Amino acid sequence: MDNNSQWNIGDKGKKGLVKKIEKAVTVGVVLPEQTEMQVNEHLAELEFLANTAGAKTIKRFVQKLRHPDRRTFVGKGKIEEILEYIETHEEISLVIFDDDLTGKQVGILEEMLKVKILDRSSLILDIFASRAQTAQAKTQVELAQMQYLLPRLRGLWTHLERQKGGIGMRGPGEKEIETDRRIVRDKISLLKKKLEKIDQQNQTRRKQRGELIRVSLVGYTNVGKSTLMNLLSKSDVFAENKLFATLDTTVRKVVFDAMPFLLSDTVGFIRKLPHHLVESFKSTLDEVRESDVLIHVIDIAHPNYEDHLKTVQQTLKDLNSESKPTLYVFNKIDLYRERYYDEYLSKEGKEEIEKELVQNLKNNLGDNLVFISAKEKENIAELRAIITNMVKEMYEKRYPHQIKRW
Repeated sequence: MDNNSQWNIGDKGKKGLVKKIEKAVTVGVVLPEQTEMQVNEHLAELEFLANTAGAKTIKRFVQKLRHPDRRTFVGKGKIEEILEYIETHEEISLVIFDDDLTGKQVGILEEMLKVKILDRSSLILDIFASRAQTAQAKTQVELAQMQYLLPRLRGLWTHLERQKGGIGMRGPGEKEIETDRRIVRDKISLLKKKLEKIDQQNQTRRKQRGELIRVSLVGYTNVGKSTLMNLLSKSDVFAENKLFATLDTTVRKVVFDAMPFLLSDTVGFIRKLPHHLVESFKSTLDEVRESDVLIHVIDIAHPNYEDHLKTVQQTLKDLNSESKPTLYVFNKIDLYRERYYDEYLSKEGKEEIEKELVQNLKNNLGDNLVFISAKEKENIAELRAIITNMVKEMYEKRYPHQIKRW
């Protein structure tokens, strides 16, 4: 039984992203509480996810519904439209839905469309599996895959349906589907124990870091956290213009104005991040929970940066970390100017637009924000000064009776 085929897009056993490019179509549903524009923006992100996983999207299908169909998620007419398109484009081997599907829905859709069916969660799991490098990340991803798989197991095999005979094997026996469920549950239990052991090792490692203040870079995926990490810590953390380039938390000791602190780069958040991943990546996200200061990095050039900001804030709330001292760093200001400024706009006009933008953001988020370009190294001196002051304040709060010379 090859259950892994539900999320593996490429060949197994290969490290890194798959080289084989699969052709895909994406499917989204406009529900009453959504607009068509929002759904198209979500599908654009889904296509970026597909590209990261090694697939090329050819077309998107959108349907307005009061509620998803229990059997096929979208309506019968839309299924026929997708099938007709697939039949006239033989290179398409994949249909990706922007919402989670049940095991029953996947089975029915695969039977009707005769191609592989993925939902958003299984696509993200595939990317995580291809990105995982360390034993911890691989274990976390495998646990998330098993938790995703368990409710979606389908009884398609019947060779164990008969009662088992022989000494020691009498009794009702069990069906193949029940055997599969038991195997998956056992695997989940084993992986959780393995992660608990890794988590204990991580806690010991964090305790050994001593009294240093901890600062964590957080933000939506692909906003430039790793690039900023490299700039601030003068290290060489992997950075790439693809989603979830960083899975494992990287921690570096940084010294600003003779004052040391620990800076960590964490996994990026995303809209509809599967709860299996949040649960299995608990030990990685503990780095965020145990931080003293958060640097929330936002891609100001992205058209949906406000939604991204809210997604990260909600995730931090879920982690009980929303009240930590936070610096909002609006990155890619150079790209913002390139995308949104008219070439004939005067220098004064540009400055006025930025001034108004800063003021609007301060009204919503407070004064603790800065605009930078990590790529062009713009405003990095101001950023370093703000971080230095925040870390200094944390040291003074934590050790008010100790005179420390940093």
